Order: sequence, then structure tokens, then C-alpha cells
Amino acid sequence: MRQSTEGRAVLLERPRVISANVGHAWDLPPNTFGAAYARFMGSRNFSPDDRPPMRFMDNDELAYVAMRAREVHDFWHTLFDLPTNLIGESALKVIEFEQMYLPMCMLSVIGGTARFNPKQRKLFYQHYFPWAIRAGMQCTDLMCVYYERHFDEDLEELRRKLGIIPAP
Repeated sequence: MRQSTEGRAVLLERPRVISANVGHAWDLPPNTFGAAYARFMGSRNFSPDDRPPMRFMDNDELAYVAMRAREVHDFWHTLFDLPTNLIGESALKVIEFEQMYLPMCMLSVIGGTARFNPKQRKLFYQHYFPWAIRAGMQCTDLMCVYYERHFDEDLEELRRKLGIIPAP
């Protein structure tokens, strides 16, 4: 994160994805990233305040980065247009693995796909898995995006800027 200007700003300012900081997204024009995020959260009755605090971290900066990765997960669902079902979550974990190389992401994919029925498995491996690998490799470093500063931008324009390919 220290390699990019925006990533350094995130590390320095340590923004939090909590209702008090992102609630204004509901008031943005419908074509914006912020409004799309608000619709995503509202349609699922999710709250950014529902995530548990980080534990077992020795270093404050590392704890913040781990917390940030959890907090921006719903932004990624919005940007990649992925549902929160087993296929969508598994596809997003492939992207996260391509981005961060964390073994737990691939372990989540293995565990999630083991629960697929044959039709879901075929759909995932024929369409979502190859797309997620491409999407994760092609887009910008997702941890280095100061998402809150992009809320008022057109969703499609932001996707282009970040190199994001929406889900098939």
C-alpha cells in the first residue's frame, strides 16, 4: 500500500467503513459508485457496522490493513457486480487471492466449491473461475484504493479507471 499515492493516504488517514462515514452514499445520484454501494447494502439489509473487530494482531498498521480488507469487501461486491451467494463469494475469494496471495482466500474457494451441487460447480469452473482469475490480475491493486473518495464518481467510469471487469 505504501507504493501508491492513494494507498499511502489510506494508511496515513486510516478511514473506516462505518455508517457514520458512508451513510451519505444513500443521497448520491443513482449512477454513482456510492449509490450502487448503498443499494447493494440496503438490498441485503447489511450494515457496515456489523463486522467484528480485529483480534490477534501484534502490529497496529497490520491490524488496520486486515480490518480494511474486511471492510472494503462489500465495495468489491459492488464493483465486480457479484452476488453474496456461494458462487459470488467464491469468485470474489479468487479475486482476493489474485490480489493478495493469502492462502486463506484459496482455502475459502476450495471449501466453498466443495459445497456446490454439480450444476453450480460446472457454472463456477466454466465461467466464474476463469473470469475471476482474469479480473483479479487485470485490475488495480484493490487495497490501494481510497474508495470513500470515489463515492460520487460514475460507477462505470470508476470500473474503467480501476480496470475492473464486472462478473459474467
